[in-house]
Amino acid sequence: MTLPCGCPESFPDWDDQDINLGGHLVHEQTAPMFLHMPIAFDLYRQRQMDDIATLELHETWPGLALTRSASFRGSIVRLLDDETCPARRVHRLPNPFRLRVALHHGDIGGMRPLLRNMQSRLISSGRKPLEVYLAYLTCPLCAEQRGGNKIMLLRHWTPSEKISKGLKKLKAKEAMKNGSRKAARNAKKTTTQR
Repeated sequence: MTLPCGCPESFPDWDDQDINLGGHLVHEQTAPMFLHMPIAFDLYRQRQMDDIATLELHETWPGLALTRSASFRGSIVRLLDDETCPARRVHRLPNPFRLRVALHHGDIGGMRPLLRNMQSRLISSGRKPLEVYLAYLTCPLCAEQRGGNKIMLLRHWTPSEKISKGLKKLKAKEAMKNGSRKAARNAKKTTTQR
């Protein structure tokens, strides 16, 4: 069920997890943007909801829309139940489709530190960060009754051999550097003891 304002009544508990939505059926609606800011977002969101109703499809989490912004044309993705539909905007996500998820409490202006932290954690674990999806879980109408603004941040990632090799080289350099420091300290100790 969606709330009267259009926000999802319930959403998955994916906070601080890696999930794989590979093969999941979705409805994808393109939306115009200007420098990553959606234009007429509510109109395109409603158009997508009407299209899903016309196709007699069912959402896995009604009202949960994953928004991918871009310079001039982004998209709104909704997760659907596993049904068969040959419609042009309905397709399956590639398999695997891995996402790192974090729940942000606050408005979009305070999200940058969370995004940086997520990106550095992905890179430090040998993964290549790709596009970002946002799921607005509350709007100004329902935020106060539901514990404040909540935005789910989802970062698509893929394993990267290049990043993993670079991390191994960096660790090896640090180990050599620490090893040479230890050797220099040991040499200094033996020199002072004589």
